[in-house]
Amino acid sequence: MTPLNPHALLKQRSPFLSALRTPRRWWVLPASVLVGVTLGGGYGALKTPQYAATSYVIVVPGEKSDPSAALGFAQAYGRVATDIAVTGDAQVWAGVSAATLRASVQAATSPDAPMISITARSTKPGKAVSMADGVARALVLNSSHVSGSTGVKVVQFSRATRPDEPVSPSAPLSALVGGCAGGLIGSLALLVRPRRAARTEARHSRQQTAAVPGPAGAQHQPEPEAV
Repeated sequence: MTPLNPHALLKQRSPFLSALRTPRRWWVLPASVLVGVTLGGGYGALKTPQYAATSYVIVVPGEKSDPSAALGFAQAYGRVATDIAVTGDAQVWAGVSAATLRASVQAATSPDAPMISITARSTKPGKAVSMADGVARALVLNSSHVSGSTGVKVVQFSRATRPDEPVSPSAPLSALVGGCAGGLIGSLALLVRPRRAARTEARHSRQQTAAVPGPAGAQHQPEPEAV
């Protein structure tokens, strides 16, 4: 019985370690990490910081309406919050275009309470506050116009506060994320290359085996005739 070679077994089970031990391959991993750190840090340093401001409104039922209807209308208002804001005067109050308002404002609802949070993002803290409060004000005015048919109305619960710190990732955090991504890509490259090389060698060996002719059979020699 042939004894097992622990080094060969480790190499067979761990292609990543075998790739690291192979000359001219180990540098792929640190190079990928370095490229990822450079790109991530540069992106975090050059990208303009984004600020976020959130305004809250709440849907309240009327005197003769079902209290449970407020939750359903809150979900409906949350889905069309930006549409109502664009058709109303929110873009005038915020001082931005309709396209900017749609792209920069998001509304979220709660499954347990008839509350809507309106979050606006901008490169300027004051502009983010203006957009969030403008959309909230548009919802309040729209609900007051149709409260006779819906039986509910939207009221301001909390105005947006001016953000002090940006919500976009900083340069060190972007560099860390880029380094992790680069290390992952480099590890995958080390795992893929040995398998491709092994398949290529196996293909070449099969072609060489098929090209080598087999041993020629012995030719039949005629027997001499007896005199």
